Amino acid sequence: MTTGVILRILACLALFGTGALVNGWRMSGQVARCEAEQTQGQATRAQAARADETQTAKLESKHAQDTIYNADRLANLKTGIDVDVRAELARAERLHRDTDSRAATYRAQAQADAAARSDLADKASALDRQLAEGLGVVASLGGDLKRRDLEVAALCDQVNIERRLSGDDSDLACSQK
Repeated sequence: MTTGVILRILACLALFGTGALVNGWRMSGQVARCEAEQTQGQATRAQAARADETQTAKLESKHAQDTIYNADRLANLKTGIDVDVRAELARAERLHRDTDSRAATYRAQAQADAAARSDLADKASALDRQLAEGLGVVASLGGDLKRRDLEVAALCDQVNIERRLSGDDSDLACSQK
C-alpha cells in the first residue's frame, strides 16, 4: 500500500472521526438542550406543584379555621340554649312550687274564710236572737210603761176626785190634758 493511499485512508478516517466528533458534539448539544428542557420542565412542574401545595395548604388551613370557628360557635350557641333552657326549667319549677304553696295558702284562706263566715253567721244569729229578745224586752217595758202611765193617770184622777169631794178644785194633783 502506498503512502498516498494510506494518507488518503488516514484523511478519510480523520474526516470521518472529525465528522463523528462534530456529530458527537452536536448530539451532545442536543442532549444537553433536551436535558435542559427536561430539567426546566421538571422545575416548572415542581414550582407548579409547590404553588398547588401552597394553595391547598392555605385552603386546608382556612377550612380548619372555619370548621373550628363553626364548631365553637355551635358549641356556644348550644351552651347558651342549654343555659336558657335550664333557667326556664328552674323558673317553671319555682313557679310550680310557688303554685303549690299558693294553692295551699288559698285553701287555708278559704278554710279561714269559711270559719270566719261561720263565726259571722253565728254572731249574726246571736245578734238576731238578742235583737228579738231586745224587742221583746222593749215591748214588755213599753207595756209596763204604758200600764204605769195609766196607773199614774188613774191615781191623779183619783186624787183629783178626792179633792173635789172635799170641795177644793183649785189644787189639782195632776193637770188634765
